[in-house]
Amino acid sequence: MEMLFALCVGVLTTCGVFMILRSRTFPVVIGLTLLGYAVNLFLFSTGRLSINSAAIIGSTTEYADPLPQALVLTAIVIGFAMTAFVVILAMRGRGDLGNDHVDGRIPEHSSLSDKERK
Repeated sequence: MEMLFALCVGVLTTCGVFMILRSRTFPVVIGLTLLGYAVNLFLFSTGRLSINSAAIIGSTTEYADPLPQALVLTAIVIGFAMTAFVVILAMRGRGDLGNDHVDGRIPEHSSLSDKERK
């Protein structure tokens, strides 16, 4: 189970970094979201991966640490708010600049003419 969990975190991290390196804003937002999911899974795994364990110390011999669970819950809420902010920021950049490239420039090999760009 731990190997599968580590593989999932690694795949999410790899895909997130790959998406962040794209030149458009939407893949960058998706990449940031995937990295947030990877960090949440990593934080969750620090509380011991166990099945059918209580989150309260003292009721059984095996327990799950509730602190990482609380951190992940908080990180999910903050991640959702930050994703909404970045989407609004990307929409505003698209409206102001007229394109959705991260650096604000249209590549030279684009099929748009100069009239269509303005």
